[in-house]
Amino acid sequence: MRRKKVLIIDDSALVRRILKKFLEDLGLEVDTAKDGEEGIKKALENDYDIITVDIEMPKKGGLDVIKEIMDKKPTRILVISAYSTEDAEVTLKALDLGALGYITKPGTLGATLQQIEKEIKEKIKEILDVPKFKILMNKNKALKLKQDFDKLDNLKIENFQAKDDLKYVLIGASTGGPRLIETIVKVLPENYPYSLCVVQHMPVNFTKKFAERLDSISKLKVVEASNGEEVVTGKVIIGKGGWHLHFARRSSDNMVICKLAPNTAKRFFVPSVDEMFFSALEVMNPKNIMAVLLTGIGDDGADGMVALKKAGAYTIAESEETAIVYGMPKEAYLRGGAVKVLPFPKIVEEILKFGAKDGVHRV
Repeated sequence: MRRKKVLIIDDSALVRRILKKFLEDLGLEVDTAKDGEEGIKKALENDYDIITVDIEMPKKGGLDVIKEIMDKKPTRILVISAYSTEDAEVTLKALDLGALGYITKPGTLGATLQQIEKEIKEKIKEILDVPKFKILMNKNKALKLKQDFDKLDNLKIENFQAKDDLKYVLIGASTGGPRLIETIVKVLPENYPYSLCVVQHMPVNFTKKFAERLDSISKLKVVEASNGEEVVTGKVIIGKGGWHLHFARRSSDNMVICKLAPNTAKRFFVPSVDEMFFSALEVMNPKNIMAVLLTGIGDDGADGMVALKKAGAYTIAESEETAIVYGMPKEAYLRGGAVKVLPFPKIVEEILKFGAKDGVHRV
């Protein structure tokens, strides 16, 4: 059986050595490139199962490297970079270009080498599970999916008649999620009646930039979660990196507000989808909740979705057809937590219909 091959593109010799050791421990055959130009050359001449790319490099930066590789020879790509607040926007652009994930470079953000090693190995295994047809856009199935997504990008809603009750849309996602979340907030009309609360697995410095980016393309107000943030009509709240998104009732008027909770349960993902789902169950009427679980590794959100469904919430898991990584939604389905299992474009329709009085009229 052929060993899977990985290419590390990074201008730091020390980082290349550290990453090489991590990945050889996984049984991978490892090749390295010292800059962007060498990385592109090797990527186009060889068949790699996954490529790691730094963002800041001499000769050719990481964004240019990703773009050229994805244009000429689409491959699974993981960004491994030294994050700062400024890097967040750049790395979100890398995801737009086709990178499947992002992770902190060893030696940054004060994390121990052991913590970084565990995270990198988990992310590499996760991305290696992404089917090739979801990377190679010349496959018929992938082309069809791309066409469906393109239709969503251009979807216009006419005469949207919003419901006038009070309900909540809760969404969880991991790898492959940012683009899906962007699509949802871009499509929703300005008079969408419900609040959306989103937990997207992201590093600490990313969620504020992500929320700002979403706010710039959405007709609704998009904010990063903060203590006391009101969960009200027509607002999208993005869970804050490094904190769990919980809810509470304000004593003065009984309004639902956000609470930032520390990771006392020692969950791997912070924020965690399960933490949001279980907290919502304690504060909101479950019959007023739509819970959606999108692409991602592992099972975060699956147990919470089971509990929500049992309590009467409307729960939807993304289908294998469109999920970049069919982990979280698959576990929700297998454990009996999904009322429906749908491809992503159908999920967008369900979110729209959830807030519409008499269906959705397109133009």
